[in-house]
Amino acid sequence: MSKVEEYIFLARVAEQAERFEDMVEFLQMMLQEKGGDVSSDERNLLSVAFKNLISSKRAACRTIAAIEQNPKYQKYGDALSGYKANIEDKLRQDCDSVIRIINENVLSKKCDGESKAFFVKMVGDYYRYIAENAKGDLMNEVKHKALQAYQEANNIQLPACNPIKLGLALNFSVFHYEVMKNHKAACDLADQALQDALDKIDELEEDDFRDAKSIIELLKENLTLWKEEDNNEIDEL
Repeated sequence: MSKVEEYIFLARVAEQAERFEDMVEFLQMMLQEKGGDVSSDERNLLSVAFKNLISSKRAACRTIAAIEQNPKYQKYGDALSGYKANIEDKLRQDCDSVIRIINENVLSKKCDGESKAFFVKMVGDYYRYIAENAKGDLMNEVKHKALQAYQEANNIQLPACNPIKLGLALNFSVFHYEVMKNHKAACDLADQALQDALDKIDELEEDDFRDAKSIIELLKENLTLWKEEDNNEIDEL
């Protein structure tokens, strides 16, 4: 049995045990052995590990932010702010760790095509997650780095219905809408990806069709929601 097989097995065990920090550690060792030459299943495993590492902290930040808006808890404002800042700091450290793992173990080595698009997109995603709560100079820095990564991934030529291509369009458009506050760029990007994919979707095999269709539905939902929000804002003017 190879070391890579062992690391993947242990990562799956860690996932079942909900030990996501351990899962990340095992997959980091896998990447040290393999670089960017990872299968689709291994990429999915990495996505699960990294996402679960930070998901509870992202949710916690959103929950505390909502509580901060409640006038009833105004007297606890400083305490809430300090608690949230502590979680934000841990979230930023985890995101920085994910980005470092990718840069050092994958993007610094030979990595092309679909695999490169996957990892560069992921770098954009984790800078975006920092940007959700960042302020001042940090906000400017991570916005710039996320934009840079998303643009680089977007310049890699992939078929219109490729799930990585569609996932990139989905996340890049969310970045434009939520972080850059550029609603037109978000809608244009999502719209274009949607049209390109729908033009080619009839040519797909059943498995590929299923993968593409789920992301296409999310793109459609976002576009509908964003256009409704923008129309409501215009009505209120």
